[in-house]
Amino acid sequence: MNIALIFAGGSGKRMNTVAKPKQFLELRGKPIIIYTLELFDNHPDIDGIIVACLEGWIPYLEKLIHKFDIMKLHSIVPGGDTGQDSIHNGLVEAERLFPLDSCVLIHDGVRPLITEQTISDNIEAVRQFGSCITCIPAIETFVVSKSDGDLEIPSRKDSFVARAPQSFVLSDILAAHRKARGEGRHDFIDSCSMMSSYGYKLHTVIGPMENIKITTPTDYFIFKAMVDVHENQQIFGF
Repeated sequence: MNIALIFAGGSGKRMNTVAKPKQFLELRGKPIIIYTLELFDNHPDIDGIIVACLEGWIPYLEKLIHKFDIMKLHSIVPGGDTGQDSIHNGLVEAERLFPLDSCVLIHDGVRPLITEQTISDNIEAVRQFGSCITCIPAIETFVVSKSDGDLEIPSRKDSFVARAPQSFVLSDILAAHRKARGEGRHDFIDSCSMMSSYGYKLHTVIGPMENIKITTPTDYFIFKAMVDVHENQQIFGF
């Protein structure tokens, strides 16, 4: 089984919006979260979707799910205080609904610009290697500040930027989360950081450069431009 776990627990403070969290901001009458969900709902190899959502916005999301005919949604669970906690809540629900050897693709609700091929590549990599981190090549130079004050500059050709989905066997990612909670750790920035910390070997696939996380007004305008480009390609064959 292949499961998409979409976490949408953020309040959107960097978006400077008061009325709605960022995942519910609309473009052409459709919320960002729905653009994201449709990618997984329409993929032939995705068997089910679980969403971890801000608890107070769950009824609103349920109405959107019905309005936009998201057919593969199995459950909406409350988000947690951190992204790590939200993902944990979704994983516990996945354990209840799906076999432990399922592939689970963990994805931000505000990353609506991945492709069908990226989802397929994640599923294939988990089946072959046990994990998959969607990345893009580094196009600028990284500078790492070390504890002694020195700077390290990794080779750009060997550097990547981690994005999403980040995908694993359900039993593996659940075990890592439970270990973290047992240690009282709630500070992992993302799933690949957690898995790396606990000794899991991680594999990469290269995703599209436009696979941005919409967290600022600038990101929103990039998203709008990309939607326009995709529509023009369909209409005019550009």
